[in-house]
Amino acid sequence: MDISINTPALLFPAISLIMLAYTNRFLALSNRVRSLHDKYANHENKHIIYGQIKNIRYRLKLIKNMQSLGVVTFLSCIFCMYLIYIESMFLAHFTFAFSLITFAASLLLSLLEINLSTKALELELSDMEGLEDPSVIEYLKKKFDRE
Repeated sequence: MDISINTPALLFPAISLIMLAYTNRFLALSNRVRSLHDKYANHENKHIIYGQIKNIRYRLKLIKNMQSLGVVTFLSCIFCMYLIYIESMFLAHFTFAFSLITFAASLLLSLLEINLSTKALELELSDMEGLEDPSVIEYLKKKFDRE
C-alpha cells in the first residue's frame, strides 16, 4: 500500500474532535468532584460518596490515558508526514500503523470510561426508592404496551 502525505493528515480532524470530547468529559468530571467534595464536607450519604469517589479516581486515570494516547496519535501522524516528506516510506508505514493503533486504544479506553460513567449514575440513583432498572426489552415492552 502506498500512502501520501494526505493520508495521516486525514486523521487530524478526527483526533481534534475526539480530544475536544475528552476535554469535555474531564471538565464535567472535575465539576462532579467539586460537588462531591461539598457533599463529603457536609457528611451527606457517605457510603454513596465513597463509591463515587472510587469510581471518579479510576475514571480520571482513564481520561488522562485517553488524552495521552490522543496526543501520541497526533504526534505520530505528524512524524509520519515528515517521514513521507523525506521519502522514508518503510518507517512512514510503520509510524502510520502505530498512530492508528494508539487512536484505537484511546477509543477503547473511552468506551470503558463511558461504561464506568453509567455505573456512577446508577450509584447516584441507588438511594432513590421505588426506581427499578428495567432491561432494554422490558422498557420497550412497557413503551409499546401503553400505546
